[in-house]
Amino acid sequence: MNEVTEKCLDAFPKWLATLADDAVGLASLLSAESIPESARRYVAGAISYLYKSLDLIPDGIEDLGFLDDAFVLRVAARIALTEAPEAKEADIRGMLVKFASEAELIEKVLEGDYARLESYVRNLKKSAARGRSVDEIVTDSAVRAEFVREVGGWAKSYTTPAFTRDEKTIIKLKSFLGSKLP
Repeated sequence: MNEVTEKCLDAFPKWLATLADDAVGLASLLSAESIPESARRYVAGAISYLYKSLDLIPDGIEDLGFLDDAFVLRVAARIALTEAPEAKEADIRGMLVKFASEAELIEKVLEGDYARLESYVRNLKKSAARGRSVDEIVTDSAVRAEFVREVGGWAKSYTTPAFTRDEKTIIKLKSFLGSKLP
């Protein structure tokens, strides 16, 4: 087993276990006026992804179903900091910085497919969740407050899925994403 696979098998179950808290934490950044709007758009798009019924890996797929959600949060944080580096200073909780650094592991495991995932995540800022566009979430305080409440509700209902610590799980993950990414 190579070093990247070993790191993935250690990190991915942790990301699944913290996904609900990660989503709530990132959602709290949507109201942080100190974080540039461009960065908040990527965050809103990534959180909206949690509600997509047709996401890259269906949520019911054992071991993998919510990994794409965890990936999207981390890649969006990395893009947000790249596009708006001043967000790093405003990110007092350090969530964007932490997730952006964790996106390096995603890039290593996906190799050539990482660019496709990044492109996909960039386009999420044009998406909508539950009838609300990212633009509405970022610019309308009432819409944003309701969205943040819904994220909290989703987090309370989230159950950490099982994750099989096996090299084959990583192979399945790469195969899924390789075939589903535009």
